Amino acid sequence: MNTIQTLLLIGHVMIATLLVALVLLQRGKGAEAGAGFGSGASGTVFGAKGSASFLTRTTAVLATLFFVSSMVLAYLGGQQKPPGSLLESTAPDMPVATGAPAADDSVVIGIDDLPVLPGSFDAAAPADSETGRSESSE
Repeated sequence: MNTIQTLLLIGHVMIATLLVALVLLQRGKGAEAGAGFGSGASGTVFGAKGSASFLTRTTAVLATLFFVSSMVLAYLGGQQKPPGSLLESTAPDMPVATGAPAADDSVVIGIDDLPVLPGSFDAAAPADSETGRSESSE
């Protein structure tokens, strides 16, 4: 991540935080009904209508900045090439084995050297035509 992208990301988080705070400061539409019972304009800093227009405009500006910074961050993130494989980048170059002969002390077991298990099919023995079993498995 380069420096410009880092700065934009920090600004994006600050815009999002301010946007959340401004939305929470605003009065809902249901608060106007309470004005008739004594909670009128006394709770606002900017007067009866001043805070609504100021907070609404500021929220709109911050929302626009939030969307623009989201698009710019998405564009910058798409311009970076993906990192390569971690295993390929750290693996040392190893010589490839080319069918080296086995050591003299190794034991090679052929398929004919394996024991015949009871109930297994022996392919070498002829099968009985009636039962389908080989003669050696009985």
